Amino acid sequence: MPIPDRTDPAARRPVCPLCGADGPEGPLRGRTRRFWRCGRCRLTFLGPQDHPTRVDEETRYRLHRNAPDHAGYRQALDRLAGPLAARLRPGMEGLDYGSGPGPALAAMLAERGLRVTNYDPIFAPDPAALARTWDFIACTETAEHFREPGVEFDRLARLIRPGGWIGIQTRLCVENQDLAAWWYAEDPTHLCFYARATFDWIGARHGWDVIGPTGDVVLLNASGPAPPRRPSP
Repeated sequence: MPIPDRTDPAARRPVCPLCGADGPEGPLRGRTRRFWRCGRCRLTFLGPQDHPTRVDEETRYRLHRNAPDHAGYRQALDRLAGPLAARLRPGMEGLDYGSGPGPALAAMLAERGLRVTNYDPIFAPDPAALARTWDFIACTETAEHFREPGVEFDRLARLIRPGGWIGIQTRLCVENQDLAAWWYAEDPTHLCFYARATFDWIGARHGWDVIGPTGDVVLLNASGPAPPRRPSP
């Protein structure tokens, strides 16, 4: 169920875009931006009024160096590709969710015998990729860009097959993170940051086993049926 876009007009506190809880902690000051932290799922997030425009967002993405043959980019992606592929069998079908303009991850997983389809709302907006299910889903340096992470993870839950794996690669936000000194919080397209507790909440909501995080990678295994959905507050 989509999280409603609500703001407390008195306190100007946005609701959590992941779990829908009211009354987040904050504001927490970054160097140039203002964040909030959810007391329930521990997501740190930017209020919707501070999100970049879609045009500014796309312009920023096109500056990224993410060509499939870029050695440094491939090395970074292998932090997820390696442990994810180790849990899969050749021939399995997967989705690179948020593939960007240079689908290097798909090439890397194909080299391991896996079949990968790219989906990106800007660079590969293929609705057919969202109309079926997959053995695995890879989401590299994408989850921090989610405007509505609750909606996005609900979608991933619909896309993954029972027993399937979802690999997330994103920098973790520790509990006492100094946002003003954290370079990751200064990218204008980074809208939300996940703690270890956040992934525990996501796993509990969807009935997923949580492996990790290890560094900036967490693996989610859809090992059984999802629990009954609770209505958002």
